[in-house]
Amino acid sequence: MLFLIFNRPETTAKVFEVIRACRPPKLYIAADGPRPDVAGELEKCRQAREFSLQVDWPCDVSTLFREVNLGCKHAVSTAISWFFKHEPEGIVLEDDCLPDPSFFRYCDELLAYYRDDERIFSISGSYLSGDHFQSMESYFFSRHFRVWGWASWRRAWECYDIDMRDWPRIRKSSTLKMIGDGNVIYKNYWKSEFDRAYHGEINTWDYQWLYAHLIHGRLSILPRVNLVKNIGFGDNATHTGDTNSLEANLTLHAMRFPLIHPDAVYRNNIAEDKRIDFLHFGIEQFKHTKRRSLYKRLKSSLKKRLKLLSIWG
Repeated sequence: MLFLIFNRPETTAKVFEVIRACRPPKLYIAADGPRPDVAGELEKCRQAREFSLQVDWPCDVSTLFREVNLGCKHAVSTAISWFFKHEPEGIVLEDDCLPDPSFFRYCDELLAYYRDDERIFSISGSYLSGDHFQSMESYFFSRHFRVWGWASWRRAWECYDIDMRDWPRIRKSSTLKMIGDGNVIYKNYWKSEFDRAYHGEINTWDYQWLYAHLIHGRLSILPRVNLVKNIGFGDNATHTGDTNSLEANLTLHAMRFPLIHPDAVYRNNIAEDKRIDFLHFGIEQFKHTKRRSLYKRLKSSLKKRLKLLSIWG
C-alpha cells in the first residue's frame, strides 16, 4: 500500500496506527517537501515522517521523501506513479483519511476479484451520501471516484494524464452530456471544472483521475457503508475547510464479510449517481427534468389542439 503524508503529524499518527494494526507486508511512504515560506512546516514534516516510519512488524518499506515542495498536484500524482511502477495493484491512503480496519480486506478482495476486468478503474472506500446504501450487496458501481481511501491497478493508472492533453477535443464533443445522462447542468459543471484543471487553476491531482474514469467510460466501486472518514477538516486544510459539511461529519462503519457481489458489472443505481451529483457537487437534476416535462406537456397540448382543428375544420 501507498501512504501519502505531508505536514500533519497528528493525523498521520492516527492513520498510521490503523495501518500498523493491519500489518501490510509492503508499505510505500511518500511525502512532499516543506514550503520554505510557511513557518514551522519543516518541523511538522519531519514529525510526520518520523511517525510514518514506526514500522514494528515484518514489512518491506520504501520511501519517497521530497526535499523540495512540489505542491499537491505533482507531489501526489508522481508518488502514485512511483507506487504503480513498482506494484501492479494496491491501496492508496492519505494522512488525513482514517479507515475502518475492514477497509483493507475489502480492497484486497476486490483488487483480486476484478484484477482483469478493465471495466473497473478503482475501488473507493468512501460512501459519502449518508449512513449506508440501501442494498443487500456489499458495493455498487458508479461513475464517481472517491479519493478518501481507494485502490486500483497499474493497468488503470496508465490511462492517467496529469495534463489532460485530450481535453480540448473532448470539450468540443458531446461526451460530457452523454456521461451525464443528457443533463446539460452536469455537462456545464464539469466543463467548467475540467477547464480549471486543464489550465492549472486548481492545484489538485484527483480531478484528472476522475476525468480518466469518465472519458474512458470506466467505473469505480463504492461501498454500501462508509469505510473511511476524513479527519483533516479545519482551517489549515487545503481542500476540506468546512467542518459543518456532510463530508466532515460522516460515521465510520465496518464492512461485513463475506462480500456480497452484484450479479453484473454495470451502473446498477443511476439514481445514486444523481444523488451524489446533487449532494456533493450541487448539480441539479430536477431543473433538467422539469424542462423536459414542460416540453412534453407543451408538445402533447399542441397535438391535441391540432387534432381539434382538424376535426372542426
